[in-house]
Amino acid sequence: MYYFDKIGKYRILKSTLLQDINAFFTTRDGFDFNLISSKRIITPNQTHSGNVQLVDERIEYPETDGLIISSKNDLVYLRFADCTPLIFYDRKHKISAISHAGWKGTFKKIALNTIDKMHSYFKTSPENLIVLIGPAISGCCYEVGQEVKDNLLSTVKNSDGLYKGNFVDLKKINERQLREAGVVDIDICPYCTSCNNNLFFSYRKENGTKERHYAVVA
Repeated sequence: MYYFDKIGKYRILKSTLLQDINAFFTTRDGFDFNLISSKRIITPNQTHSGNVQLVDERIEYPETDGLIISSKNDLVYLRFADCTPLIFYDRKHKISAISHAGWKGTFKKIALNTIDKMHSYFKTSPENLIVLIGPAISGCCYEVGQEVKDNLLSTVKNSDGLYKGNFVDLKKINERQLREAGVVDIDICPYCTSCNNNLFFSYRKENGTKERHYAVVA
């Protein structure tokens, strides 16, 4: 279940499913990362790719839309305004990750790429994962062309309930990908960024706004 909290004066969104680490989604309030103790603040150069990398000694991560975090010294954030934020936590190995799943990233199965990379580095198993699917544009507001719809639905075995006409739900498609891969503990955010534009930024609702809210793991 999702609930609003505050860090300093900034309103944030958290999940009761994941209390073991400092993981949250910011709102239109913005955020001051100096409020969280961390030696490094890292964000990748997001390009709607399916690329996932492990955070190491580097600061820059070009053409990367997913990062795996293993150090308590690092704060990692990704930027969103309608696309689907995914936060992963491996409760066995104490490893986390964030991924950015717009329609292109969802089609490229970045959620599953993230799990595969976590497994290759840390032997993560889907049954040990907690995944938060954060605020994003929902099926009520996300209309796409037939080709995009077909591409998205091709990423799952069962597409029931994931679309209505040419309106598709990226949050539910990512959830279906994860469940078909064996992930059980998933919290899917009820907030649509377009319907709840007073809380979150929406690229579609705001005609291509450059403003972004964040998914954060520290």
